[in-house]
Amino acid sequence: MSAPEMTENAADKTYTSDQLLAAVLESLEDDKAEEIVQIDLRGRSSMGDYMVIASGRSTRQVAAIAEKMADRLKQDFAVLCKMEGREAADWVLIDTGDIIVHIFRPEVREFYQLEKMWMPAAPGPEKFR
Repeated sequence: MSAPEMTENAADKTYTSDQLLAAVLESLEDDKAEEIVQIDLRGRSSMGDYMVIASGRSTRQVAAIAEKMADRLKQDFAVLCKMEGREAADWVLIDTGDIIVHIFRPEVREFYQLEKMWMPAAPGPEKFR
């Protein structure tokens, strides 16, 4: 994917959240993240348009995936990501503004189960009155 043209002012957004999402997913795949899940938050939360959850096999891989993604987004989109949890790297949260990315070690991901909290509920049986 080629980077969109940048303006002098990073506040002048020259990309869509869908383009940014595609770059996030590509970065995760390039760095061998596992069990990548994307959740559409549009109309459900004001914190962003999408949430992406992925796993790395170790703290070293989790940290590397997060660092590389932040670097790529900075270079390609002039997006300065806010990052939490990089030091311990059990769970790193990356906030791009439009997309919230969670990268977990598998055990930590299983413990918190963010997918269950944010995925749309499956339709249940209809209730009759």
